[in-house]
Amino acid sequence: MPIRIAGAQLNLVVGDIEGNEARIIDAVGRATTEGADVLLLPELAINGYPPEDLVLRRDFVDAGLAALHRIARRTTTTDVVVGVVDHAPGPSAGAEDAIERRVANGAGLLGDGEVKGIYHKVHLPNYGVFDEDRYFSVGASPERVWEVAGVPVGISVCEDIWLTDGPPRLQAAGGAQILLNINASPFHAGKARAREEMLAARARASGIPVFYLNLVGGQDELVFDGASVVLDANGEVIHRSPQFEEDFFVIECPLPGESFAPDSPPTPLLDPLREIYEALCIGLRDYVSKNGFSGVLIGLSGGIDSALTATIAADALGPENVWGISMPSRYSSRHSIEDARSLADNLGIRFDLLEIDGIFTSFLETLGGVFEGTSEGVAEENLQARTRGTLLMALSNKFGHMVLATGNKSEMAAGYATLYGDMVGGYSVLKDVFKTVVYELARWRNKDGEVIPENTLTKPPSAELKPDQKDSDTLPPYEVLDGILMRYIERDMGVEEIIADGYASETVVRVARMVDRNEYKRRQSAPGVKITVKAFGKDRRLPITNRYRPNPDG
Repeated sequence: MPIRIAGAQLNLVVGDIEGNEARIIDAVGRATTEGADVLLLPELAINGYPPEDLVLRRDFVDAGLAALHRIARRTTTTDVVVGVVDHAPGPSAGAEDAIERRVANGAGLLGDGEVKGIYHKVHLPNYGVFDEDRYFSVGASPERVWEVAGVPVGISVCEDIWLTDGPPRLQAAGGAQILLNINASPFHAGKARAREEMLAARARASGIPVFYLNLVGGQDELVFDGASVVLDANGEVIHRSPQFEEDFFVIECPLPGESFAPDSPPTPLLDPLREIYEALCIGLRDYVSKNGFSGVLIGLSGGIDSALTATIAADALGPENVWGISMPSRYSSRHSIEDARSLADNLGIRFDLLEIDGIFTSFLETLGGVFEGTSEGVAEENLQARTRGTLLMALSNKFGHMVLATGNKSEMAAGYATLYGDMVGGYSVLKDVFKTVVYELARWRNKDGEVIPENTLTKPPSAELKPDQKDSDTLPPYEVLDGILMRYIERDMGVEEIIADGYASETVVRVARMVDRNEYKRRQSAPGVKITVKAFGKDRRLPITNRYRPNPDG
C-alpha cells in the first residue's frame, strides 16, 4: 500500500517565527484535509534559513521550539516533519566547545498532537556559503528509523543525504522503507540537475524511494530554487515541483516492490538562461519585499548592465515599482540618453532626467586650487559617478525607494567600478553575473520582442566618463576577461594553470593583479544574488591586507 506524502515547498522568512508558524499550520491543515499520512516542510522552516548568529540567542531558539509545540498540538491524523533549531545535549565537562554549539539543526516529527521526536542533522556543511559547523552540534543516532502510518522511514536533513555513507544509507540498512529528506539547498546554475543525479544514486543504492523537500525563495544573497523531487527505488523522478515557486503537493509514493504510474509527467527543469533569470528575479523580489522597501531606483546610463537590471526589476516587482533616472554629463552620448528613455518606455517604468554637468563643474571649481598643476584623470572621472550616486541616494532618502547597483561580476572582479559612485546601492542584481552572461540574458529576454534596445546590445560598452572612452581601453575583451576570471575566481586556478589553458601570460597576470588589489572595493559592495558556484562575499573570502601576488616566472 503506497504511503501518501505531502510536501509544502514554502518561501519563509528568517526570524519571522510567528509568520512561518502560521504558514506551516495552514499547510498542516491542507495536508490533513487531503488525507496525507505525512507532510514534509523545509529545513529550519520555523526559524528560517540560514539563521546565522541568531542561533546564539537562547530566546530565539526557545521561541522556535515553542512554535514547534504549538504546531504539534494542531496535528491529528497527519504526521509532520518540520525543521527547527533545537537545544543540543550539553557538552561534556572540559569540552573545548562548552560555550558554543549548544544547538542542533533539527527535524521534528510531530503527530497526534505531540512532538514524537527530533532528529538532529549529522553532517554539517562548512564550505562555500555554509557555516553550520560554527553553530551546530553533530547529531547522534543517525541510523534511527521512525514510524509513519505504520511504515518505517528514515528522516534526515539536507547534507546528510549528499554523502554516500550518510544517515540515509544507515537508515535503509536498518529497515527504512522510504527516505524523507528536508532541505534548504541554495541555488547555483545547474545545481538542480546535479542534485537529482545525486538523489537518483542514493535511491538506487538503498533500493528504496527518496522524498526530497526543498525551500524556495530569496534570503539576502542566497536563492533557494525549490525543485522538490520524489524518486522511486530505481532513481526515476515521479514528481518534481517547479523551480522558484511555492508548491503544495500530495503524492502516493510507492514502497519497495510496488509499481507506480504517475498521473502526469514531472514539471520540467528550466533551461539554463531562464533558470538564471528567474533566480535573479526572485532574489531581488524577496530582498525588496522582506526588507519593507516600496520600490527601487536605478541609474539608467543607456548601457547593457543598467538596462538588464531595470528589466529584471520590472519583471520582479512590477513596472510601477521601478524608477529609472538618467544623469548625463558632458561626456554622455545622445544615443545613451535615447536608449535609456526607450528602455523605460518599453518597460513602462517612470523615467526622469537629471543633468549633472553643472554639479560636476562646481566640483571642479571647488577643487581647482588643490588640483592645480595636475593632469585630469581618474579623480575627475569618478567625480561624475559619485555625483550620480549622491543624487540616487537623495531620491532614495526622500521617497523610500532602494537604489540598485548595476555592476556585473566582471567589473567587480577587476575593480572597474567607483566606490561611492556606481557602486552605491542597497542591492546588486548582477553582482554574480559575468558580462558575457549579461549579454546572453539580455538577448534571451528580448527573444519574444525587443525590450532592451538593440543599440544597447550592439554598441561598445563604455563608462562615458571621458571623451571616446570604451571599456576595452582598460580591460581585455570580455570574452577573454571572463574566461580568465571564471578560472581564477570560481576554480581557484593559479596563473600558470590559466596560461596553460591558452591565455596570454601578460593578460592573465594583469587580470589576476586587478582582482587581487580590488578586494577592498568588493568588501564594501552591496549584497547581490548568488548564481555561480563561487560568488563574492560568503563564498570567496580573502584578506584585504595581502601581499601574495602570482608570478608565473617564479
